[in-house]
Amino acid sequence: MDDGMTQRLARAAGVERAPDADPWNDVVSASLELPRGRIEFVHPRSAMDLLMAQDFDDEEQAYPPYWAELWPSGIELAYAVAGSDLRGRAVLEIGCGLGLPSIAAALSGARVLATDRSEDAVAFTERNAELSGVTLETAVRPWTDDHALVAWGPWDLVLGADVLYNDRCVRELLALLPRLLVGGGEMWIADPDRPQAADFLSRAVDAGHDVTVSDTRAAGVSLIRLRHG
Repeated sequence: MDDGMTQRLARAAGVERAPDADPWNDVVSASLELPRGRIEFVHPRSAMDLLMAQDFDDEEQAYPPYWAELWPSGIELAYAVAGSDLRGRAVLEIGCGLGLPSIAAALSGARVLATDRSEDAVAFTERNAELSGVTLETAVRPWTDDHALVAWGPWDLVLGADVLYNDRCVRELLALLPRLLVGGGEMWIADPDRPQAADFLSRAVDAGHDVTVSDTRAAGVSLIRLRHG
């Protein structure tokens, strides 16, 4: 993590941001109580400010910094993970964002690799892991970099929070899933009932995956579990 990012993350201030301030300097602290420990984390106060403040190139326009938002799906996936004993298990999170599910997995005893295509997201995940007193590995990788993710596996559990936000993601994840998981491995996705989720579930069943869907504590957020092989 570069010194500039470290300084920005260290400024978890409780004061209002000046209208012309850099949104990266407006970082707030929060915590999440889990069955196995407590997550301490920081996040940008306003993800919308980041969207409005940055000039995006073509790549960034396709993948804006939605990772900066504290999404209910990330919180609910962290709760679900924290309810499992993952000691000795290999866990991968794709699109980790702020890293809450990855940190929950580490608190539950897993060996964790948290990945995201955004360097900033990975930096926040690293800082949040440090604040929570856990050790995990990180990598700046999109989930389309399947060769790297497969090479670092195999994985007992793959995590994704709110990753079914367009048809491209559905296709990419269905193609990637069987390459990432060992026999009997699972993928858990927390999803806020996006329209693409129904297509994902239908195609996953057609591909022979064992699929279950359950409610979470948050209204409108479902937990999808896929077992492979």
